[in-house]
Amino acid sequence: MASDEVDRLLRSVVEPIAAAHELAVEGVRIRVRGRLRTVVVVLDLADGPGALGSDLLADVTREVSDALDAVDVPGDAYTLEVSTPGVTRPLTTPRHFRRAQRRLLRVELTDGTALTGRVTSADDDGVTLTAVAPVGAPTGARSGGRGAAPETRTLTYPQIASAVVEVELRRVQED
Repeated sequence: MASDEVDRLLRSVVEPIAAAHELAVEGVRIRVRGRLRTVVVVLDLADGPGALGSDLLADVTREVSDALDAVDVPGDAYTLEVSTPGVTRPLTTPRHFRRAQRRLLRVELTDGTALTGRVTSADDDGVTLTAVAPVGAPTGARSGGRGAAPETRTLTYPQIASAVVEVELRRVQED
């Protein structure tokens, strides 16, 4: 069986399990290193902010393992690796931006400019960032100077060349 066919078959086994737990499948593939085969499954919450808990991830891992064993895919011995995409993954779909609600993003635009801002809303058309500042500006720097209202900017997805969540060691308190 060709690699693409195996990947599609693996996905067809994993997707119903993920859907039953309201999870999205970010990726399913077989990684081969020498004689070692690893089935890599990447899962995330289906939508909105939050974190996929380790207990749920463990439960889903057991279900995926049992399902793969039952259909004998991928065949030979393998290791199953089920994980989440991690905070620093590139944001490439509207769902990724919805999942990043209240997070600080670094965004590079197709016109070459780069900025940072906190996600205040996201939908299928674009994302709204608040407290927008040029990349490299001091923390809290905004147009308008001290005491000015935070700048808000709405971007459509075609305007965004790349976007990633900025890891914050000290998060802004949530309302």
